[in-house]
Amino acid sequence: MLNNVWKYVDEYFIDKLIPFDETLEGVLQTNREAGIPEIDVSPTQGKLLYLLAKIKGAKNILEIGTLGGYSSIWFARALPETGKVYTLEIEPEYAKIAEQNIQKAGCANKVEVIVGKALDTLPTLKDKCPLFDLIFIDADKPNNPQYLKWALELANHGALIIGDNVVRNGEVIDEKSKDERVQGIRQFMDLLENEPRIESTAIQTVGNKGYDGFVISIVN
Repeated sequence: MLNNVWKYVDEYFIDKLIPFDETLEGVLQTNREAGIPEIDVSPTQGKLLYLLAKIKGAKNILEIGTLGGYSSIWFARALPETGKVYTLEIEPEYAKIAEQNIQKAGCANKVEVIVGKALDTLPTLKDKCPLFDLIFIDADKPNNPQYLKWALELANHGALIIGDNVVRNGEVIDEKSKDERVQGIRQFMDLLENEPRIESTAIQTVGNKGYDGFVISIVN
């Protein structure tokens, strides 16, 4: 019953606050047809990321985990004309679809898709890119602790670091979980707890994507 309520409330907010967007709907349809897992952020969450980028006044954004480029487009739309999103994707086929989606959305000048394992490509960004104003961590959860360490290396003072899928239907509190994704999130949380360079909070979310949540942090 609760899941149905969450879904209907999400649909209500989408209807009221997020006008129908043929481009973004087309991205999701293209991704489904290409067999890309349907684990993108929801429309309300995409709008949240867009608003956080605008509130921050971000000019350079790093996204770890592209899929088909849905959230990349939300970020790109929040940027000024000279802004840039660097998004990292391990699967070449997903990256190809993402580039096509980004092109169709008119955001190709603002988004660069970098293909390869994030832990291999992140070190190359230090010399290639400016420091980032916002970093979105939304890839394989077992590597979240390493992604956080790199995020701190690549972040501007005052940068936002956002981690997705940190609740995992409540499983995050199970210290004995055998799920590597849960343990990756728990280690990520341990690092945040003990890292003096960053202040954080966590927000639980419900809706079309079920029960999950974000960590939102600022780099001191």
